[in-house]
Amino acid sequence: MILTKEQQALLDGEKGATMAKIVKTLVMYGEAFGAERMVPVTSRYGHTVISFGIGVMKPVYELYDELLRAGAKSKQPFSADPRPLDKNVPSSFLQNVVFKFMYSQQEHYEEQLRQLGLMGEDAYTCACYLPEAGNVPQRGEVLSWAESSAVVYANSVLGARCNRNSGIIELMGSIAGFVPEFGLLTDDGRRADWVVEVRTSKLPDAQLLGSAVGMKVLEKVPFVRGLDKWLGKELDGRACAYLKDFGAACASNGSVGLYHIEGMTPEAADMGDALIRDSAPVYVVDDAELERVKSSYPCIWKDLDAKPKLCFMGCPHMTLDQLKDWTVRVETALREAGNKQVLIPTVFTSAPGVIREFEKTEYAARLKATGVILSYICPLMYMNNPLSKKMPVITSSNKLRTYTSARFYSDDEILAKITKEGK
Repeated sequence: MILTKEQQALLDGEKGATMAKIVKTLVMYGEAFGAERMVPVTSRYGHTVISFGIGVMKPVYELYDELLRAGAKSKQPFSADPRPLDKNVPSSFLQNVVFKFMYSQQEHYEEQLRQLGLMGEDAYTCACYLPEAGNVPQRGEVLSWAESSAVVYANSVLGARCNRNSGIIELMGSIAGFVPEFGLLTDDGRRADWVVEVRTSKLPDAQLLGSAVGMKVLEKVPFVRGLDKWLGKELDGRACAYLKDFGAACASNGSVGLYHIEGMTPEAADMGDALIRDSAPVYVVDDAELERVKSSYPCIWKDLDAKPKLCFMGCPHMTLDQLKDWTVRVETALREAGNKQVLIPTVFTSAPGVIREFEKTEYAARLKATGVILSYICPLMYMNNPLSKKMPVITSSNKLRTYTSARFYSDDEILAKITKEGK
């Protein structure tokens, strides 16, 4: 790799042994992927995917202590993924004991994050790119992030540039101020390897479509045609919420870091078919294909007929518009069913900044009246333990379904279960 004089000096120890290790790590990372040079991180803010103070991560805490002792702080204020705990989310006594043991280092870890450059006390969300969260990258900016749903959204919807990094690598890039140039940081790496033709009879469920695309293209870049029939050409609130969920499913059910939506996302709107490689195969997604994908999902509940004990919505975190829309949907469905509150304990999760704005609206009291709990929690972190794994939890998030024992249902199915069926 060709380094600038300043980068080489850092590697040679000009700013100390710790900074030299950071640069050496970035060089080794870049060389593994064929990078020939470093490029500056140009975004105003960073983001870290590691937000949970789990006890077994002792090497991470020791590494962060070494960074802090050396004064190697992030050059960018950064946000972090959601906190793992919220006392308002239903849990048993035994679960609370397990949580306390699992996340025994939470306070210590959050203090390390503050010293490293955390944006603020409420800067914990996987959807840091939402306006209310305050970390919205601009088109063309180079990022050093790792959270898969945030990376794919920033690349695709916002037109920023970021590879799917690891949790430690992302912080090192923010500390050094540069990252190796390869993959999605290059023009060629952002070209489409697949064409996806959407030929469904109605707007496909974002989570199902994203799952289908992710499992088909894996880590490649898809160019999606046909969504404009329902979403139009503008990246308004409805379209952005849809693409948020679509991208998260692409990234978790595959390894997609960038997608293009014909006529809508920035590069697709500007370049059109010129983005597509000549050899790109075509994947047709119709109603039958979506049903095939959905029916392929395994359910690892011990009792497949168990009554759900909890429902999680918002992985990744819900937008302000989604919270408002779902408040109305739940109210309407409850009224039609003759019920006053949800029949299954239900948690909607969102960014602290979004929740703050939502609570200023009339919808907040209305949602509370339905019995739905609003939380900033990370559902995945709640589920990531033996006791929660045994719980029959339902969700419409393909990401949560993929990484935990939660059972997947479409949005419409979830609405029916929590308001009418209770089973």
